Amino acid sequence: MNKKVAIALSGGVDSAVTAKLLLEEGYEVVGLTGKMTCSEDFDTVVKNAKRVADKLGIEHFVYDATEEFGEKVIKYFENSYANGETPNPCIMCNKYIKWGCLFDYAVNVLGADYIATGHYANIRDGKLYPASDEHKDQLYFLFMLDEGKLEKTLFPLSKYKKSEVRELAEKYDLPPKSSKESQDICFIKAPMTTKKYLNNAFGVKKGNFVEKSTGKILGAHDGFWQYTIGQRKGIGIAAPYPLYVIEIEPQTNTVYVGEKDELFTKELTLDNVNWSGEFEALVKIRYNMQAVKAFVKDSTIVFEEPVSAVTKGQACVLYDINDGHLIGGALI
Repeated sequence: MNKKVAIALSGGVDSAVTAKLLLEEGYEVVGLTGKMTCSEDFDTVVKNAKRVADKLGIEHFVYDATEEFGEKVIKYFENSYANGETPNPCIMCNKYIKWGCLFDYAVNVLGADYIATGHYANIRDGKLYPASDEHKDQLYFLFMLDEGKLEKTLFPLSKYKKSEVRELAEKYDLPPKSSKESQDICFIKAPMTTKKYLNNAFGVKKGNFVEKSTGKILGAHDGFWQYTIGQRKGIGIAAPYPLYVIEIEPQTNTVYVGEKDELFTKELTLDNVNWSGEFEALVKIRYNMQAVKAFVKDSTIVFEEPVSAVTKGQACVLYDINDGHLIGGALI
């Protein structure tokens, strides 16, 4: 009897090609789409996923995840900004939705032996390794997955580059073959922006821009949640040097600004780490940065060279310095 795989089907290129590759390998494949919000956008996601399933001739199931998504992802997103943090909703979605309620539904209700997604990552010996496409490092978003979940997970795209995945979509004439990359925040769709979304959620609240080094008030803003550490554009204050957001103080609605060199730090201490001991590692403090060398001593990270814009709410993720496998991560 063939092993059964539930593929997290989004209607996009990556998950469509993943499903096709699994069929080619002889698995019994079913599509599973999570409906994250009650909106036209997610109705479209479900329809697009159904088109892919129909094209491939596989069963398609829809799980209503609106309650879990609202509680674990949207509320987390809003609360993080309200606390002066810059959140990473994809990490929470992976933990609580894709490998949470969807995983449980796939295994316990659909009887799947595995779940599969279109993530670019590689599982070997119970550990996560980088995929072949070095520009698609998605280990950063997966650090919260435990070994038990990995044992029942397949990442068929691990050996492909994104360009090759698009070629396969063309070859198999899959419905999303020419679709664009998905947005980072799936519940905020253009023309809505994160700034507009947060203003709608929190309203407008006047606060001050304060020069970090002198304590001098330089101007006013409409709410600290509109800014993130390291931000330069959108501050709108004339100064003899470029201004960057250095610190955010939600209690007083204050945004501290200063010069670029004030953003750099050599050391970082984390809470709730899932590693121990002293070792060297490659470290990322945000997704779109090159991993840098650091010395790790339990919860303290000492960078070889100072890093810029350490931001509360983002993830600090560690990779093995020799082979790049995922060691672990923690929210800053």
